[in-house]
Amino acid sequence: MKLSVELAAFARRVGHTFSQPDYLVCALTHSSLSSPTRPDNQRLEFLGDRVLGLVMAEALLAADKTASEGQLAPRFNALVRRETCADVAREIGIGDVLKLGRSEMMSGGRRKEALLADAMEAVIAAVYQDAGFDAARAMILRLWGARIGAVEPDARDAKTALQEWAQARGLQPPRYVEVAREGPDHAPTFTIAARLDNGAEERATAGAKRQAEQAAARALLERMEMGDD
Repeated sequence: MKLSVELAAFARRVGHTFSQPDYLVCALTHSSLSSPTRPDNQRLEFLGDRVLGLVMAEALLAADKTASEGQLAPRFNALVRRETCADVAREIGIGDVLKLGRSEMMSGGRRKEALLADAMEAVIAAVYQDAGFDAARAMILRLWGARIGAVEPDARDAKTALQEWAQARGLQPPRYVEVAREGPDHAPTFTIAARLDNGAEERATAGAKRQAEQAAARALLERMEMGDD
């Protein structure tokens, strides 16, 4: 099988020449377009998640030889979570080459964070199966390199940090409420309010609910921590 011009250009962005292009085609095929003769990327996504995790664990241990498991865990989570995988996917243009069914395409599937993140992990697995662990590691370190060096020493996601802040003060866990949705179905924006039972609230808007929740939690946590000073 020979890659199309579009997929060959994508493979160059990934930085890997596929000896078995079927792996890449499968990695980019969403379940909405799968068939008995066209497998989707779910099995590859499962494998790629594990390959990414091992590479990130190795990289973090190498980057900080004195950090404890408790210090490494939030950094690891920050590097492998869905939002990060989706960000990397956007940087290499996975959305442009995803193979989607018509309904998924019409509903904005090329921009959906979950689809992008899953496809990114599937591409990692495609490289792993095509050329082995060393090739997959090299690709991951190239694409994630700046993030590994820049990950915060305390890299807990904002929702986790806000929940821990609330629990430490005897408050109920924060609630996240969708207060507005705007834009067309294929490219909506969501406004989410993060609320504490002490009456404090902050809002944020983003193109995905998870992003808006994280941004609202971050804003509320910063406000609350300033009040503690």
